[in-house]
Amino acid sequence: MSKTTKHPVIGIIVPCYNEEEIILDSASKLLEMLNGLKAEALIDKKSFIVFVNDGSKDNTWNLIKEQIAGWDHSIKAISLSRNFGHQKAVLAGITEYHNEADALITLDADLQDDISVIGKMVRSYNSGIDIVYGVRNNRESDTAFKKFTALGFYKFMAFLGVRVVYNHADFRLSSHRVNVELMQFKETNLFLRGIFPLIGFNTSEIYYDRLPRMQGTTKYPLRKMLAFAWNGITSMSEIPLTIIFKVGLITFFICLIMMAFVLIQYFRGDVIPGWASITLPVFFFGALQLICLGIIAEYLGKIYNEIKGRPRFILKEKI
Repeated sequence: MSKTTKHPVIGIIVPCYNEEEIILDSASKLLEMLNGLKAEALIDKKSFIVFVNDGSKDNTWNLIKEQIAGWDHSIKAISLSRNFGHQKAVLAGITEYHNEADALITLDADLQDDISVIGKMVRSYNSGIDIVYGVRNNRESDTAFKKFTALGFYKFMAFLGVRVVYNHADFRLSSHRVNVELMQFKETNLFLRGIFPLIGFNTSEIYYDRLPRMQGTTKYPLRKMLAFAWNGITSMSEIPLTIIFKVGLITFFICLIMMAFVLIQYFRGDVIPGWASITLPVFFFGALQLICLGIIAEYLGKIYNEIKGRPRFILKEKI
């Protein structure tokens, strides 16, 4: 596909995991929005929606297959053989359909990302933009803890030299040539929010207010959010390994200073026997070594997963 099309073919990729409570409402709203853009002649009538079932354990896939897919020929769907995770579900949708559209838009099934700005995204694409990032105006709907951790995550990623768009999740438009380049990235440990800025091309940002979830509960509790953040850090930057080396150097020089101090005290006859001066350094350096070994092990684990070359997702069914 290319930008020679007057009205671009747009594909909307929607990853789903255990969304039976909201999937019908979400599909209805997305289809209404898509048909509205077609009626405005902003997008081609061949534009479509793709639901990617990420190994849901509830009735999500049956609802997609038996009800939603019969609503309109614009709706397509694929089901993965098991739960591969959000990032790989997004990648599966892009991989399967990037050659059928001039541009793809990815967003979550809960529609907390405001779909009313999709028209603005398409207009940006028509003006020559290859990647349009959906960015939250603020985080007023978040708890104080989530605001603090999110801010800390973005700042830490910037400190590590990882290019990420602040307050952007995975609500974005990407052109066909961007998606073709994305196919060249073969890593198993995916962090798409860090990969898209690496691709380059012309980019812009569209700001929106995040909406409350219609029904159900988030599929990203604190445990998963922390795991996702850690995966992003270790997948996109080798600086934690550099930090280990620098901490080791600093610790070495501190030890030299402590040794000099102990020797001076010894020759002055001021040595006072006690367990604290022995126990505390043992605990401190033991913990430091375990932390450093843990970080190294994380990178080794990622290398282990990469060199096996296993498929990042497996398709079970396609509608």
